[in-house]
Amino acid sequence: MYANGSGVDKDETEAVKWYRKAADQGNADGQTYLGFMYMNGRGVKKNKTEAFKWFSKAAYQGNAYGQSNLGFMFANGHGVAKDEAEAVKWYRKAADQGNADGQNNLGWMYSTGHGVTKDKAEAIKWWRLAAAQGHKGAQENLRWATR
Repeated sequence: MYANGSGVDKDETEAVKWYRKAADQGNADGQTYLGFMYMNGRGVKKNKTEAFKWFSKAAYQGNAYGQSNLGFMFANGHGVAKDEAEAVKWYRKAADQGNADGQNNLGWMYSTGHGVTKDKAEAIKWWRLAAAQGHKGAQENLRWATR
């Protein structure tokens, strides 16, 4: 509520306080949101290492958003050494749970051959799944790939 100003005045510092309370109790959603706040410097100083820590905690609990974000961290070397194969692993875990960001990013990895063997058909498969959920990036990727 505080992060978005929904029913209360927007206060990202207060949002971080509540996300941290949830995260410290092992709540995977709280861990993911706290990681997001650190990744983007919202309510706290931007800290990609801290973001990686919280995304990891959520991802290892099976949280699809945490898994997709952890994949992003590995793919881009944010808070951790860049490891595209590890990124694919986490994107796939999120994608298999129906996470549209994970599906879109997994499609991108297949389209570029980063962390996996380049495979246009596999990329299109994942983009179609994400696009069907209304993911704008996947819809654009799909238009580009099927020209």
